[in-house]
Amino acid sequence: MATHPQTIIGKTATPHAGAAHQPLGELEVIAEFHGAMPTGVTVSHQGRIFVNFPRWGDDVPFTVAEVRDGHATAYPDEAINRVDGDPAICFVSVQSVVVDPHDRLWIVDTGNPGFAGVVAGGAKIVCVDLAKDRAVRSIAFPPNVVLPTSYLNDVRFDLDRGAEGMAFITDSSNSGPNGILVVDLASGQSWRRLHDHPTTKALSLRDFRPLVEGRPFLEPGPDGTVGTTKVGADGIAISADGARLYYCPLASRRLYSVDTNALADRALDDAAVGRTVRDEGDKGGAADGLESDAAGNVYATNYEQDAITRRRSDGQWETVAHDPRLLWPDTLCVAGDGYLYVIANQIHRMALFHNGQDLRRKPYILFRVWIDAKPVRLSRRSVPQAS
Repeated sequence: MATHPQTIIGKTATPHAGAAHQPLGELEVIAEFHGAMPTGVTVSHQGRIFVNFPRWGDDVPFTVAEVRDGHATAYPDEAINRVDGDPAICFVSVQSVVVDPHDRLWIVDTGNPGFAGVVAGGAKIVCVDLAKDRAVRSIAFPPNVVLPTSYLNDVRFDLDRGAEGMAFITDSSNSGPNGILVVDLASGQSWRRLHDHPTTKALSLRDFRPLVEGRPFLEPGPDGTVGTTKVGADGIAISADGARLYYCPLASRRLYSVDTNALADRALDDAAVGRTVRDEGDKGGAADGLESDAAGNVYATNYEQDAITRRRSDGQWETVAHDPRLLWPDTLCVAGDGYLYVIANQIHRMALFHNGQDLRRKPYILFRVWIDAKPVRLSRRSVPQAS
C-alpha cells in the first residue's frame, strides 16, 4: 500500500501504565506529517490511529490513512482513495474520521474538494469494518440535505437511538446555509436541522475579531474586502447521556447545544427544534474542534490561544493544555487509552489568508495529552453484522 511521499511520521506511542502516564497538560508527539495537511484523527478501541487529508490544494495521494509503523498508509486501500475514481464510490475529499461505539470507522466525505462545490454523488459517510479492513456501507445524501454549497465537517453517534442508531453531522459551509444533518443509520434516511439558524452561522467582523499568533485572522472576500471566515457550525460533541448535542461555529467564541430528541423527531418543524437550543456561554476563545468524555466534560480547541480547554460538568472552564506548538489545534479525539488526541495543522497560515503566500511550516503534528478520561460510548446493543 502507498504511503505519503516524504511522509511522516514521528514516533508511534507506546501506551503508558500507572505512574508512567504523561503529566496532565504535557503534550506528547505521536506523529509528524511532512506531506499533505491533516485535519482529522480518531483512535479505535484497539489503539489503531486513523487520520485524513482533505483535498484543499496540497498534493494528496490519499485522503484517508492509518498510521502504521510510523507511516501514513492509504486506508482501507489505494483504490477507494483514487482522486479520479467514481465519486459515488471513491473518497473525494475527506474532512473527518470517527470511530463509533461499535469500533467501526466512519469516514465523512465532503464531496467538495477545495470548497469548489459538492461533486454529484460525492458527499457521503462511509462505514469501514476494522476487523476486515473494508468499506461495508456508504450513505449518500439527497440534494435537499446536502446542498451544492454544503461542507460536511464532523460527526458524532448515538447508537442507542432508533433501530441502529443515529449520526449527527455539522454543515460548516463557508458560502451557503449552515446546519446540523441527522442520519438514521438503519434506513439511511437523512434530514437537515437548524437550517441557517443564527447559532450555526459565522459571526461578522463587527462581532468577532479573532487573533492567531498575535495577528488578525481574516479572509479576503471576492470584492477585495476582508472579514472573518464564513465557516459556520464546525465543532460537534455529544453529551455523555446523549441528551444534548454541542456545536460551535468556527468564527465564534460561543458554545451552543440542542436537544437530540428534537433533532431526531421528524414530526417537529425546525422552529420547534430551534426552541430547544441553549447558549452555553463564552468558551474563552474560538474553536475548530469539540469533543466530550464519559464523565460529562466537553473539550474545545482554542486556536486563538494555542490551547485545549475543558468545560467541566459544573459548567466551569479550565485549560487542559497550552503550548506554542498547538498552532491551530483542529480535531479532538478522546480515546480508550485515557488520552486526548489532537491535530495541529497551521490552517491560519494557509495562502488563502495571506494574499496567496503559504506560510505553513512542516511538519504538521499529531499530539496527545493525558486526561484520565474515557470516551462517550452511547451503545448498549451488540454490534450489527455487516452484510
